[in-house]
Parts: sequence; C-alpha cells; structure tokens
Amino acid sequence: MSVDREALRDTAKYLRNVRPIDPDEVYEYLPGQPHQAVVRTALREEAYDLGLFETDGGTFVPVDDEPVDPPGWGPEAFPDEYEATIEDLLFDAYGLDWHEGDTGDTLRETVDRLKEDYYRGNPVEYDADAALAYALYHQPDFYAAVGYVLDRLADRGLLPRRLRVLDVGAGTGGPALGLHDYLPDDALVDYHALEPSANADILDDALDDTRQNFRTAVHRERAEEFDPESVGEVDLLLFGNVLSELDDPEAVVSRYLDALAEDGSCLLLAPADLNTSTELRRVERALTPSNGDVSVYAPDLRLWPDDTPDDRGWSFEERPDLATPSFQRKLDEAATRAYDEEPGTYVNTDVKFSWVLLRPDGERRHPVVANAERHARLADSEEHVTDRVNLLAVKLSDDLSPGGDANPLYKIGDGSEQLEHYLVVTGESVLNRDLATAPYGSILSVENVLVLWNDDEGAYNLVCGKETVVDVVAV
Repeated sequence: MSVDREALRDTAKYLRNVRPIDPDEVYEYLPGQPHQAVVRTALREEAYDLGLFETDGGTFVPVDDEPVDPPGWGPEAFPDEYEATIEDLLFDAYGLDWHEGDTGDTLRETVDRLKEDYYRGNPVEYDADAALAYALYHQPDFYAAVGYVLDRLADRGLLPRRLRVLDVGAGTGGPALGLHDYLPDDALVDYHALEPSANADILDDALDDTRQNFRTAVHRERAEEFDPESVGEVDLLLFGNVLSELDDPEAVVSRYLDALAEDGSCLLLAPADLNTSTELRRVERALTPSNGDVSVYAPDLRLWPDDTPDDRGWSFEERPDLATPSFQRKLDEAATRAYDEEPGTYVNTDVKFSWVLLRPDGERRHPVVANAERHARLADSEEHVTDRVNLLAVKLSDDLSPGGDANPLYKIGDGSEQLEHYLVVTGESVLNRDLATAPYGSILSVENVLVLWNDDEGAYNLVCGKETVVDVVAV
C-alpha cells in the first residue's frame, strides 16, 4: 500500500513540534492506515526535506539547528573497517595472494601508469583494475585531506548539521568517507555521488557502512551530462581529484555552482603534484575574477580586492603522514626490485593536497585587506628589487627547503602576484619565528623584508633577516 505523501508531510510537520514522530503512531493519522513499515520507509525518504533525524529507537526528531563544531580532526591511520573493505575487494577480484604473482604485477603496473598519467596530464580511464589500484593508492590520503579542509568551515560555524552534498567525480570514496567520519553522529546528510566509471562499484561498497542518517545515492553519469539542480539545493559541492579529468572544468564547475545554496561552499581538492595543483588554481582563477559573483573563501585570498593573481599557482598543504595501510604494505613488499632500489614505491601515506573553498555569498575566511599606505603589492615587486618593504601576505606552504643547512623557504601570495614569491629566512630571530609555526593559509604581516630577483628560478626571493618582523594577523 502506498502512502499519501502530502498527508504524511502535514502530520510530520505538526507532530515534530509536539513529540518524537513514531511510525507506529503516525500510520493511524493517514488515509487508509498503511502498514507501519511502509510509513517508516516513506518517512526516511522525506526525512531530509522535513529536517528529521531518525533515532536509534526508530522515532524521528528535528535535527539540531546548530552548525557542526570542529571534531579535532587528525587521523593517524586509515580506519580499519575501510581498510578491510578494500582488502575484501582485492581478495574477491584476485584471490588470497592478490599482491603476488601476475595479479600483483598487474596492480603495480596499473599504479605506475596512473601516477605517470597524472604526472604527464594524460587522460585517465578507469576499468576494474584501475579502480582497485586507485583505491589502494589514493583512498587513504584523500580520506584524511578532506577533513582538514572542512575544519576551515566548521571553525567559523559555516558547516551546517543538515547538509546536502554533491560529490562530483566521487571516485572510490575517499572524500566521502572522510566527510562521513568528520561529521557528528547527529548530522543529517543527503549525499549524492556522481561517478560514471568503474570506480562507482568500489564506491558503492565503501558507502555500505555509512550510518542511517547519512543517506547516499550514486549517480553513474558524466558531470557534463548530469543536471546538478535535480538533487535539490546543495550545501557542499565537492570536486575531489577530478578537475584535470574534465574537458572544460571551469565550465562544468560554473554550471554546478548554480545548484549551490547562497550560503553554501564549493570545495575543489587535488593532489599536490604540479599538474593537478596548478590546474586547480587555473580553474579557481577563471571562476573568481575580481568583479565576479563567486569569491575565494580560503586559502588564496585576494588581499588586494581589485587584483587577481597570475603566477604559476603551485601551492599545497601538508599534514602528518598516515600509518601505512596493510594493502599498500603487502603490494610494496611483494615488488621485485633492483638491488639498489629503495622500498616504498607503492606506499602513499603523505597527506599533501591543494584546495580552495569558493562561496557565492562573498564570505571570506579572513576579512583582511592590504593598505596601499602600509603595504607593497607583490605585483609591484620589480619596482622594489634591492629595497626593503612591508607586506601583507598569505602563507601558502610549509618549509619547501631541502633541509640540512638550507635556508627555510615559504611560498606566499597576496592576490596580486604575477610571479612566484618566496620568503627566505636567512636569520631566524624572536622577531620572525612566527613564520615557521603559522598554519597554511595564515595571514602574515611582514615588515622590513629585502626584495631580490632569483633569475635561476624566475621568482622573487623576499629575504627575512634577523631584523625582519613577521606577525600572524589571522589563522
């Protein structure tokens, strides 16, 4: 028997302000008194739009209106249950000794090919082997990365507890699982994944263990052909490691932004390697001209509001490594190597990623702008070579130096830069020690820094001596 949905919604809207909604009671109010199990199923399907959270006892209550608080995200390892899912898929596809013999060689060759294609910027095709290789190599680091970016929204009260998500190019589910574990148990989530390739088969398995109020749907369609507004107004739009695989990424992202709520966020996420990272920045800049409707919330802030950066744009965040998952360790240990070849080729525990959060409401993480009377624009650095200047800038890297006796080196930007700029610390002191500890994306005030041109690198070195003052304005 079907349920009169309009009557169900009216009854739920009334009861939600009175007491928990119990399907064993609600059916009595509905035309024809449909079976309680049918009413429960219908309530689950209507729950998100009604703002109802299903409790462990089977009743439905209004979801908490308070935004998500940062949970202290900092995973040390890929969770055991997700690791087991991938191991089970490898076993089902290749047998108990999947990491050895011909099947192990096939997986290693596929990982090598994927890495080479990403490095070269080649198109990537995902068949069943490639999907498993991708999950094996990339699932853990993308799981970790997404939570660190979500912190930037949650700590400003910008991540709602009732959340509709559209994950474009969801892959095998790394970001989806990270999002799931980041959110509190009382969050109400309507999650839609868009994944046309064989990756979707693994994604389906990965999403099997999500909790009951994290409702999922996988759409096996290409981004270019899917109607993003068909899922309803979106609170979080996610493009994870997919921009470099789209023929016209800025056109696709622009169209999907039309489905974003006015106070929603769009997260573009990519690996830290040169091609994918700089492609993300190119798309970001195409979508956010100085007079555009979409703004950069973080990290690459426009501290000079009328300017747009045009440097190479290679910047990325680094977080603590994960423990080596068992499936990566097994694949790597079974590899045949030359006598002088180091292990670790098939281990990927680095958490290094490029990202940007875009907002249609003009919200910026730091409402800080530079002052022409106090600060030099990075776009004008040519005029200041061999001069000492004061700057307002965003920290866009951890220490990039090779270590040892090399001077610490940090990429910065202010939204006006046309070429790369690096702060080079030649003399550490109490005046500039905040530079080393400031988090990625922090706003820095830099006083008395020497501007030099590095002809070998085609970039500007901003030399921080002991007398240079570096203060953190905002984090």
